[in-house]
Amino acid sequence: MEGYEVYITPDFAAAKEVAEAGADVIALDATARPRPRESLAELIGLIHTELGKPVFADVSNLNEGLVAVQLGADYIATTLSGYTPYSPRTRGPDFDLIRQLVADVGVPVIAEGRFWTLEEVSKAFDLGASAVVVGTAITNPREITRRFVQGVPV
Repeated sequence: MEGYEVYITPDFAAAKEVAEAGADVIALDATARPRPRESLAELIGLIHTELGKPVFADVSNLNEGLVAVQLGADYIATTLSGYTPYSPRTRGPDFDLIRQLVADVGVPVIAEGRFWTLEEVSKAFDLGASAVVVGTAITNPREITRRFVQGVPV
């Protein structure tokens, strides 16, 4: 939404559209950044009560993960680590955050963000991640080619 950094399901109207399109789970930005309409607590509650869907909370740090679980999130993902001004931008996956979330949140942790190698995926599972999302490394031909040319294993 214009004027807000939150763009992954920023409000209930967006969540409803996602549900009506057939999604089984609603992902949303669960960072501490300002939201355009409903608070994070209200949005998670509405998704559960009005849509009957589980919530996949994308966070950038441990505190956001803890808050999201307290508010009812069913899954926590490391998606936004490095994409908020107050989270570390690591060259690869944020393994420290994965480790912390697995130890502290009590719901499935989905590792996401900057996964490029099988070794990184294996490490996330070794740390206790329930699943790993691999995005750009397999979906962006320009980036795949750039990394290949630079000699980085794809």
